[in-house]
Amino acid sequence: MKKLNIYFTAGIPQLEDTGEIIKLIQASGADMIEIGMPYSDPVADGPVIQKAHELALKNGMTIDKLFSQLKSIKNELKIPLILMGYINPVLSFGFERFCKECSESGVSGLIIPDLPPIEFERNYHSIIKKYNLNFTFLITPETSSERILYLDSLSSGFLYAVSSSSTTGNQNADLNNENYFSKISSLALKNPVMIGFGIKTKQDFENVTEKAAGGIIGTAFVDILLSHRNWKNEAIDFIHSIKA
Repeated sequence: MKKLNIYFTAGIPQLEDTGEIIKLIQASGADMIEIGMPYSDPVADGPVIQKAHELALKNGMTIDKLFSQLKSIKNELKIPLILMGYINPVLSFGFERFCKECSESGVSGLIIPDLPPIEFERNYHSIIKKYNLNFTFLITPETSSERILYLDSLSSGFLYAVSSSSTTGNQNADLNNENYFSKISSLALKNPVMIGFGIKTKQDFENVTEKAAGGIIGTAFVDILLSHRNWKNEAIDFIHSIKA
C-alpha cells in the first residue's frame, strides 16, 4: 500500500485548529502528517502556502505555541508526525532545545530544506540523533545520481523527491517525469522515496507512486483549509478520494 503524507501549515484557518486537523488527517486514513512551521519568508513555497504562512503568523502561531498544541494531543497520535520549516526560526529557538521539544511532543522527523548537508553533518546530525529524530533531505530532477546517494545516506525516515524544480503547488509540475523517477528507482537507496509538489488528485497520486513508496500532498489540502467554510468535511472527503 502506497503511503500518503498530508502537509498543512500550523495555525490555520484559526490558531487553535492544529490539533483538530491532525486528528482529522489521521482518522481519514493518511499514513503520515507533515506540519509546516510558519515563516515570514517561505521562499520555496507557492502562493497558496505563502498565504497560509501569512495567516498563521497573523493568527499568532509560534514554535512555542505549536509544541504546546502538539503535546496536548500527543497520546492520540498513531502515525508519524514531521515538522517542516526553515532553519532561521529553528536557530532562533535554539537547535537542541527545538529537537528536545520535538521528542517530547510526539514529532518523529524534521524537514529543513534550507539546511545545507555539510552544515547538517558538521553541526546538527549528532543532536538530531540524540533525540531519536529522523531527518529528510530533498532531491530534484536536476540532482545527480551521486548527490542523490549522498543525500540518501544522510537522510532517515524517507527521501523527499520534488517532482519538478519549482515552488510548491506549481500548476505545471511534471508528474510524468519518467527519466527522473526511473533514475531514482534504479538507485540502491536505503530510504523509501516520497514524491511531492503538484499532486492534486487520486490519478496524480497513483502516477507518482508507481515508482515511489508514497506521495506528499500539501497545496491542494491547504487550499481546502483556506477556501472552504465547511473545511472539515471537504478535508475528509479529499483524503478519502485519494486513499479510496
